[in-house]
Amino acid sequence: MRFASLGSGSRGNALLVEAGNTRVLIDAGFGPREMSRRLERLGVTADDVDAVLVTHEHSDHIGGVFACARRFDWTVMLTHGTLAACRDDGAEVRTTIIDGQDPFSVGDICVAPFPVPHDAREPVQFVLADGAKRLGVLTDAGHVTPHMVAMLDVCDALVLECNHDARMLAQGTYPPALKRRIGGLWGHLDNAAAAYLLSQIRHSRLRHVVAAHISAENNSPPLAQAALSAVLGCDPDWIGVATQDEGFIWRDL
Repeated sequence: MRFASLGSGSRGNALLVEAGNTRVLIDAGFGPREMSRRLERLGVTADDVDAVLVTHEHSDHIGGVFACARRFDWTVMLTHGTLAACRDDGAEVRTTIIDGQDPFSVGDICVAPFPVPHDAREPVQFVLADGAKRLGVLTDAGHVTPHMVAMLDVCDALVLECNHDARMLAQGTYPPALKRRIGGLWGHLDNAAAAYLLSQIRHSRLRHVVAAHISAENNSPPLAQAALSAVLGCDPDWIGVATQDEGFIWRDL
């Protein structure tokens, strides 16, 4: 099993996961042309993708989902609430409605969705497994819940939201309402909250931890890496970073 990011941030998100003969995307915030370019960077074509797992309806996660699905004949898998909240009704696209707490399989990949507190209709995040290894993905949540901790416990790799530094957000130029939304209980995890979540799970199997969804205005990779590495007692450079333009290259489990 291996995984790579096509890009992570407010301008578009997509994570590619491969196990056996199966490849799935988590979100598709890029249109067909840009999606093809970013997939090719990883040595993959659009025809190699079996399905897209959608976390929620915000444009940086779903902006390219339906256009790509129509162009590339992908299956789109999402909760009923997410589909209902989409501006695109999914016409001429194969959609599969998933339950936010019921595991399912896509080829060689077992997928366990779990609900998260975020300002969307029915948002979920995912743990993906191949029978031997587990990848936990959490990129949009306003606060840490016991269920999130339980789902992400004893993973072999984590892609973990470190959206903002609380002080940078408070002192930044965003309008007050936007600051309240981002820093609120239904917004995004800051570095300290991400570090707290990491401290609550067992680390014995962790081979990769990647900081994701890092704000260009209200955070920096070194701050996110410092927060997470302090929990693990590792060098900050061991913590990976998912960037907006490059994502990150394949990581093997």
